[in-house]
Amino acid sequence: MHQPEPLLAGTGRCDITPAPGTPQGGWGAQTHQRGDRADMPFHATALALRQGGQSAVIVELDAIGFDAPYTARLIQAVAELTRLSPSSIRISCSHTHSGPNTFRLANISEGRDMAESYLDALPQRIAGAAWQALSSLQPVRVAAGDGHCRINRKRRVRVDGRTVVGCDPGAPADHSLRVVRFDSLDGRTVATLLNYACHGTTIAWQSRSFTPDFPGPARAVVEQHLGGRCLFLQGAAADLGPREGFSGDLALYRRLGTELGLAAAHTAIALETLPRRPMLTGVIRSGADIALYDLLPVEPTPPLLRVVARDVELPIRQLPPVAEIEAELARLRANVARLRSQGNAEELSLANALATQCGWRAANARAYGGRATAPWPLQAIAIGPVILLSVAGEPFSSLGQEIAAQSPFPFTLFSGYSNGGFGYIPDLAAYTEGGYEIEATPFAPEAGERLCREALALLKELAQEVLA
Repeated sequence: MHQPEPLLAGTGRCDITPAPGTPQGGWGAQTHQRGDRADMPFHATALALRQGGQSAVIVELDAIGFDAPYTARLIQAVAELTRLSPSSIRISCSHTHSGPNTFRLANISEGRDMAESYLDALPQRIAGAAWQALSSLQPVRVAAGDGHCRINRKRRVRVDGRTVVGCDPGAPADHSLRVVRFDSLDGRTVATLLNYACHGTTIAWQSRSFTPDFPGPARAVVEQHLGGRCLFLQGAAADLGPREGFSGDLALYRRLGTELGLAAAHTAIALETLPRRPMLTGVIRSGADIALYDLLPVEPTPPLLRVVARDVELPIRQLPPVAEIEAELARLRANVARLRSQGNAEELSLANALATQCGWRAANARAYGGRATAPWPLQAIAIGPVILLSVAGEPFSSLGQEIAAQSPFPFTLFSGYSNGGFGYIPDLAAYTEGGYEIEATPFAPEAGERLCREALALLKELAQEVLA
């Protein structure tokens, strides 16, 4: 059998910290508009992979997310600078809710010019990080492993007969974390991937500080203990949140992030990218007879790199007429403007929440009204026994667990929040329970099942080539 070419990897990073005064986003209950400081730097971190004529770039950003047209703009900027095919580029968001406003610009009445300036600067900045990653390619060895961390909880709870977003410590939750480590041939860590599912909602509407939420300190802890750069790949987190959250206490996200980072570092440090085989060299007499060994390195076969991207047609539910929902939205936003001018914080918080809810209903109606299905981006990056599978939007954790359990790959890192677009992808049971995610989704109840089916079909196709 032909020996695969060496796998090459490199990383890049740029600062994307918002300036003080940039509008903050992520919460309907928020009454302020501008954030006043960044508690930690925000980053765009890139991992480039290449083997022969096959390349892939993942750029992970400290951001809540972007709509599909803007994500296409990001991908195009990376493609133009790196000369890579757009299908081999992945833009992934950590999904922090205490970052800048990157997708609800229509809600901004103060500082919109700063929000637009921030967004205008991002494409070239993240393209630069991707270019830097490709410019630093070197041969690497790879290992992957599974770990466990309990900073997340099921966030859908029943209160007074209705389903709300909170924290259910007694409900089963996906606490699994997965790591992939890339080492240079001299044993230095080049990059670590950390895949974990939990909403970035530790810091909430009470805080005016920009934070990367728990992924920021988690990455920093991994880099402190292993070296290289760490990318956080948000998992299927639609129905999972932090065990403590919705807080203005900045120490909280740092503590939870440190806990996750230590768990990931513990798993990653134990991996062997260059396996060693013990060879008996003799026996020495001591208090006991002690066998002595030399550990002989066993050079692994380079893993095959393959990238496949395709759209999955997800079914759309019946949505209200655009004109009707737009009229309601205009009325609600006018009320927000009136209350903001009066300075009534309590009434403003409620009015802003109602306008925010109506805003995503209107966005769904504009984007998907009258359609039976919508194309939804699905991408798979295979690195030998490791598969990095990503989808746009916010899939429920049960879908991620099902895909991982049935995947033919030994290590499956499944992520949402990738390559553009918003939209919860619930499991079937959630539609009978109702709640925020069901009210917000544009998708019909069978969408989750179809996503799993199409994703697993893609993985089986790739496995026949990569794992044969």
